[in-house]
Formats: sequence, structure tokens, C-alpha cells
Amino acid sequence: MVDPRRTSSARWASLWLGLNVGSDISLANAMGREIIAAGLANEGFIGRSTSGFEAYKKHVEKYTLDRGERDTGVPAEAIRRMAHAFANAPRAQICWTLGITEHHNAVDNVVALINLALLTGHVGRYGSGVNPLRGQNNVQGGGDMGAIPDRLAGFQHVENEGLRAKFEKAWRVKIQPRRGWHLSDMFEAMEHGHLTTLYVLGENPADSEADRHRALKRLSGLKFLLVQDLIYTKTAELADVVLPAAAGAFESEGTVTSSERRVQRVRRTVPPPAGVRDDLEIIFDLARRLGHDWGAPDPQAIWNELRSLSPMHGGMSYRRLEEMGGIQWPCYDEAHPGEMFLHGRLWSDPLIGPRAPFSVVEFEPPVDQLDEQYPIRLTTGRRLDDYNTGVQTRMYSSPLRRKETVDLSPEDGQQFKLREGEKVRVTSRRGSLVAPVRFDSGLRPGLAFLSVHAHDQVATNELTIDAVDPKSGTSEFKATAVRIEKV
Repeated sequence: MVDPRRTSSARWASLWLGLNVGSDISLANAMGREIIAAGLANEGFIGRSTSGFEAYKKHVEKYTLDRGERDTGVPAEAIRRMAHAFANAPRAQICWTLGITEHHNAVDNVVALINLALLTGHVGRYGSGVNPLRGQNNVQGGGDMGAIPDRLAGFQHVENEGLRAKFEKAWRVKIQPRRGWHLSDMFEAMEHGHLTTLYVLGENPADSEADRHRALKRLSGLKFLLVQDLIYTKTAELADVVLPAAAGAFESEGTVTSSERRVQRVRRTVPPPAGVRDDLEIIFDLARRLGHDWGAPDPQAIWNELRSLSPMHGGMSYRRLEEMGGIQWPCYDEAHPGEMFLHGRLWSDPLIGPRAPFSVVEFEPPVDQLDEQYPIRLTTGRRLDDYNTGVQTRMYSSPLRRKETVDLSPEDGQQFKLREGEKVRVTSRRGSLVAPVRFDSGLRPGLAFLSVHAHDQVATNELTIDAVDPKSGTSEFKATAVRIEKV
């Protein structure tokens, strides 16, 4: 599609590749093959800074433009144009959200996109790179602090004896030398009775987990459930103990990290309400009652401890964060300005550090396959005015918000003889729900959409499948097979 907005100084075109849900790898591989076949690969960058190119080149050879069209539903000519535009651009970024990661092959989807960046040299320099757009303001910070099953703070591997030893010395405790469970592992462990006690901080898995009926059964079967949260969520309703916590944005002190790795200060602007305590105070008090006196919960002291253990945060004192308005990691000492480009080293000659690897990844269709009984592809996501399970945003009115609906294409509305606002039953292989219909001309025939914000109105995750990516633990929220029936 050529964009009609033009100026006298520039002409540009935009392409929208409305691919079949779950066919991202085939699209990326077909683009990669076309870039190589057209002689548009950045051979200098590939030869100096990457590894595994020949295996990748051989693998994508079968992903012709015609195959890409068959797998994705995108015309071969559109794939060709996109490949050439991306390779020839002086600067280009690949940005993605949950449409890439909420699949049973989430990590493979991501590395397929990284392959394209390595193939063209669109990484590690101004205006070019790969960028996962986070859904929350401190997702990056959570990972940085060690909220990943196999990592300690600063992405230091828990199975590395030397890295683990310095944490054990600082904390005066032995750390188990093996990776932990991610969220999907935890729910699987609940199923088999291996996990019987759960401490939930600021999450609402009762509404956010795929196959919601199964998730509620597992949470209800725990011997003890503790929830610490700002809001009384559906998960809190199931809890044995609920600890009211302060709002991190206004009632707490600390830091957050943005998607560009910029660490910034958070300052308390108002005191928490009566009976509500800061997360740190609650955790420190629990530790004390369990026999470990950590002293006073001082956010700056905790941050300085983190800096002493995580080299990539070493130069980020509170003073420097204040003066510089935030600093991007890695920042190794107080003379270091922070790295603007995470992968800028790939352009050093000679190369600094290891080569960036190409990955060989194969296209697999969604687990929940379409058939005569379940012919509609349901994808789920967010609307502009709400956030995740809606427990925070639904407390406030919004001029953008409307009642929850199942969105269908006008063509599907005609096929099923539906009127807008009419209630239908949406059924998957796991459950069913009733919702009013809304027609959206932006949806192609055969594709439906439900949001995840209001399970009290429309329990979307009663339908979704908990097929899990073994590498990331992410469920395949984006690709459910359903049927639509008049009520």
C-alpha cells in the first residue's frame, strides 16, 4: 500500500503485511532468502561480526517467496518489496510486542527477526536495531534484577560457580546451583503437587493465565496462597493472606528501567494510605519474622548492594542518576557515561567480544489448528484504554471504553447472518463464553479478536490454550481455534 501522505521534500511508502496469525517465522525466513538472493546482505558486517551464516543461508533456501505467500497469506510481491526496503534502508528497526512472543515458539519468532537484523547490519548503530516494546514500565528492570529463572542480578547465570559465589558471599547464604521455574513451570508443578505454597507480588494469574478454568483449579488447590498487591484482584480473592502494598509509581522509592535500558529514579510523592505498606517494608518484616534481620529497608542501600554485585550497574549511583536524568546500562564505573548502543561493539574492527550468531529456525503452525468444527482464528490482546487484566484501569472511567465484545470482520458477520450487538457463543476446545458482536473492518475474514481486560464480563482466557514455549514459558494466547454460534 502506498501511503498518500507526501511532502515536496520526501516521498515514502508504507507496507502492511497482514500475515496469518502464527506465520511470522515463514515471513522472516522468506525475507531473509530474498535479501540473500538479491545480493543485498551486508557481507562485510556478516563476515566480521557474525557466526553461523552459511547454515542459515542453506536453511532459508527453501523459503521461497511463493512458499512465504502460502504460509503467511501475504502476496509474494509484498514480501519481496518489504525485504528490499528493509535491506536498502540506511537505518531500520524491528519492533515487536506480544504478537511475536505469545506463541508456542516465541523465542524462535524473536531470533527469526534477529536474523534479519544481522543479515542487513541493522543493529548496534544509530537508528537501527531490534526492540521488544514492553507492556509495562519496568519489565526490563525486573529482568535486570534477576526475575528470570536462570539468572541472578545483572543477567549473571546462576549455574556459573564463580558468579554465584560472589552473591553467596554478599548474602551469606548458599544458592541452589540450578535454574528455577518460570510461571508456566510453576503451574505445571501445582498440577502434580510439587508446588503447594505460592507468594504472588503484583500479579493476577487467576485472570492472566491461559486456559483460565485450569489455572483457577490449580490456584485453588494450593495449601497456602499469599498475595501482596495494590488491588484486590481475583487472585487475592483466592488467597489465604492478603498484604496491601503501596503504589510503586507514587508511594515508593527506587528505580525503574525502560526498554532502552535507561535506569531512572522513582520518588515517593505521597504517603501510602493507612494500613498500606511499601513492598520493601513488607518483605523486610517477613524476613525478620523468619529469622533474618536485614536492618532497615533503605532503597538506596539496596541499590548500592546491587551495584556492587552487578557490573553493568556499577557506575549508577543515585547522585549520577539524578544529575544525568537516567543512565543506560552497561555503565561499569562512575566515569562511564553508559552505552547508547547495546550492540555497538559489533561494529568495532577488530571485533570486541563474541560474534553474534545466526539461528536456524523452522516454521511451525499454531498448536490449536483450525478445522471444520473450529474454523475461526481467535487472537487476543489489549485495547487502548485498558491494561492487562483491567484491575487497575477498570477502577476509572474512560471516554474510550466500551462494553466488551467479540470483534469480527463484516464479511464473517454476513456469513453467520449476525447483527452488530447481537450475542453469540464463542467456543474453543477448552471452554465457551457469550459476548456481543462488533464488526471491525480492520479484521480479515476468518479472524476474531477478544481483549483480556474484563473477565467479569467476557472471560477470554476460558478459551485460550496453554501450549507453552519451552524456552520462554510463554503460552500461545495469540492463536486459538474457535467457532461462532448464535445464542
